[in-house]
Amino acid sequence: MLKWIDSFPFPLLVIGAIFLGGAPFVPEPHIVEKLKMLAAGSLRRPLDIFDLCYHVSPLILLLLKTVRLVQQKKDIANEKP
Repeated sequence: MLKWIDSFPFPLLVIGAIFLGGAPFVPEPHIVEKLKMLAAGSLRRPLDIFDLCYHVSPLILLLLKTVRLVQQKKDIANEKP
């Protein structure tokens, strides 16, 4: 089901998560700002919602890739020789 995630290089996802997840670094990352807006209930503009999705997407892909790698390692370890 998630075989397409295997095509993403792990280092590229880490770099993307750091840069897009933290951009802009000063004064406050967009993710933090948008999550505060979401918690306050003021995340209503489509541009703000898109911005949150855009900045969170590399983090989600990195999480999916990590979960997939862990599952693959468990499957290999559970195979009987």
